[in-house]
Amino acid sequence: MTPRRFGPPWPHLLLGGALLAAFLLTRWVTDPYANDVLTTIGINVILAVSLNLVNGYTGQFSLGHAGFMSVGAYLSAAITLLLGPSILGEDGGTPWAQNALFFGGLLVGGLSAAAAGLLVGIPSLRLRGDYLAIVTLGFGEIIRVIFQNIEPLGGALGLNGIPNYTTVGWTFAIAALTVFVVGCLINSTYGRGFIATHDDEIAAEAMGLNTTRYKVVAFVVGAFFAGLAGGLYGHFKMSITAASFDFTRSIEIVVMVILGGMGNTLGVILAAILLTLLPEVLCPIAEFRMILYALLLIVLMLLRPQGLFNFRRSHR
Repeated sequence: MTPRRFGPPWPHLLLGGALLAAFLLTRWVTDPYANDVLTTIGINVILAVSLNLVNGYTGQFSLGHAGFMSVGAYLSAAITLLLGPSILGEDGGTPWAQNALFFGGLLVGGLSAAAAGLLVGIPSLRLRGDYLAIVTLGFGEIIRVIFQNIEPLGGALGLNGIPNYTTVGWTFAIAALTVFVVGCLINSTYGRGFIATHDDEIAAEAMGLNTTRYKVVAFVVGAFFAGLAGGLYGHFKMSITAASFDFTRSIEIVVMVILGGMGNTLGVILAAILLTLLPEVLCPIAEFRMILYALLLIVLMLLRPQGLFNFRRSHR
């Protein structure tokens, strides 16, 4: 019997290092502008990596990721904003109590988004290609209109006065956790089902794989992390409206995935960072910023249609 070899648990060590770095960032980053940029980068990394699980690794084309983000944003904000005063008391509670409440709110937002992903995924993931894209696009718009008309959640005015609990540390810790979970999932035996579904769905079904189940699981996991990103976003901006999660927001996330290289986690992370920093770099020419931004995207897609950072596909 060959003795089993135990290698260094690199993914777990990297996750531990990332969580430590996130904790240190919270203490080191005190400049408001740097805090704003870094937090936005972290939220976009979570959104892009979670969507990459669906679009990149499983081969589906979802255009409703902002819808899941809005579910997480509204429900986590409702927990901290509406229930927070009665839980924390008049003095606002200790920082530990506030962080515990924030964590609970994020968890509720993530699980609610996952439930929405399951609700949408089961009937719609039997569709393929353009049909699935249209259904997920419709879902995102339905969610937006629903939140816009729920008066207890602010209606058209949205939720205001949300506690400012999101920090760079929280954002990067959850971004690291997202990358870790998606990486472990893809490199597991179960995750090979995602790759098989992406490469040839008919052949995968002929081999006995339930491709619909794999697609639903990817959809639910992706929606869960989008919900967490939404919760971070709401407690960072302190004010959210349904218009913040419209079709344009979903397109921005899809662009990050396509530009980074579908099915390439590292490339998607780099693309999320690049597309967050690019508008900041173009600020001195604010009048032409969006025009140049769109032109750069067109040029990049013409020159690198496989993705700017997609040099290889390591999962094969």
